Amino acid sequence: MLKSTQKKSVDSAALYRYIAVALLTASSPSWALDSKETIAEQWQKTLAEAKGQTVYFNAWGGSQTINDYISWAAKSVKEQYQVTVKQVKITDTGDVVSRILAEKTANRTTGGSVDLVWVNGENFRAMKDNELLADAYTQRMPNYALVDTENKPSTVYDFTTPVDNLEAPWGMAQLVFMHDTEKLSVAPTDMASLLQTLQSNKGRFSYPALPNFHGTTFVKQALLELVDDPQLLTKPVVEADFARISAPLWVYLDKLHPLMWRGGKTFPKSAQQMKQLLNDSELFISLSFNPSDASNAIANDELPNSVKTYVHAKGTLGNTHFVAIPFNANAKAGAEVFANFLMSAKAQLHKANPTVWGDPTVLAMDKLSADERKAFAELPLGVATLTSEQLGKVLLEPHSSWVSALEKAWIARYAK
Repeated sequence: MLKSTQKKSVDSAALYRYIAVALLTASSPSWALDSKETIAEQWQKTLAEAKGQTVYFNAWGGSQTINDYISWAAKSVKEQYQVTVKQVKITDTGDVVSRILAEKTANRTTGGSVDLVWVNGENFRAMKDNELLADAYTQRMPNYALVDTENKPSTVYDFTTPVDNLEAPWGMAQLVFMHDTEKLSVAPTDMASLLQTLQSNKGRFSYPALPNFHGTTFVKQALLELVDDPQLLTKPVVEADFARISAPLWVYLDKLHPLMWRGGKTFPKSAQQMKQLLNDSELFISLSFNPSDASNAIANDELPNSVKTYVHAKGTLGNTHFVAIPFNANAKAGAEVFANFLMSAKAQLHKANPTVWGDPTVLAMDKLSADERKAFAELPLGVATLTSEQLGKVLLEPHSSWVSALEKAWIARYAK
């Protein structure tokens, strides 16, 4: 997930900024001119229609911290708007996309089983390509005006796919590493130094087997650091060039795996298992896509106080996560109301608190009130959490087509 400062976004997003701004300026007039109603008038109708609806929100359920936040948000929307939100806990968003596609194939154009889905990257692209998304809607939401689309280009470009108002941003992520300072005093600064570190600390690092999200993220990070020209990764995968471009990655992983936990013959099933292995001192280094994860785990007695967060010197992957409404959602108005609430200053502030979740905000501070800005500024950082400046440069995601290509190649090579 991208962080909130302009300095980090500009460096990693130069390739996208012009297109992202063009997207915003080009798309806004089309919806504004088509309607004689103001956004406020349209929204009042949405609120009225949403009242009493039940929204089935399909969202990853692998973190109790996140599940608790969703429960809090659902309770807030119930009290304020009389909309009921029920989280459908999932393990793989791709399965949800497949279910929606099956409903479309069966001509189930209304009354769909999914009202809202937590999505980004290749799953968003698949939904967009297969026309599984509701018509553009975020431009009708009052809180969308607070989103920092100018300095956080991943809010308008999802893994290089134009968002086109088809999904609502609700949080940012950035790859971070965690190390136990009592076991490993000096953290690696890049993939090369990770390899060197493991030569004298054999077996003390691993990553989840692909297609696990965190495992895929680590492999993408390695590829970005090792490839000759990272700009090649912003384009769709060309099968004829994949082997050549990705060759340095496989050379590196072939060297890394024998130095990993269990000799790289067995991989952790999840980031949660890696955290447990870090706590048990089987691993000295773990990873997360939440900059506040280590602090949260320490607060929950899941990790010792000696664990600290670090990033690689030239940057780590970051992106935005979104919620999207399927084309056949049964409670579209209710889904819009919940998505709008997730972008509110209240919801974003609560989510950014490291004692709640610690998920970075998508909002622009200069679009908030003075009191709201003050509340964000006064958020506790967390004992193991890096400052925005320490998190450093954010590397934007490769084109989403690289995900499936890398996973397929990794599984063929290492899943034995």
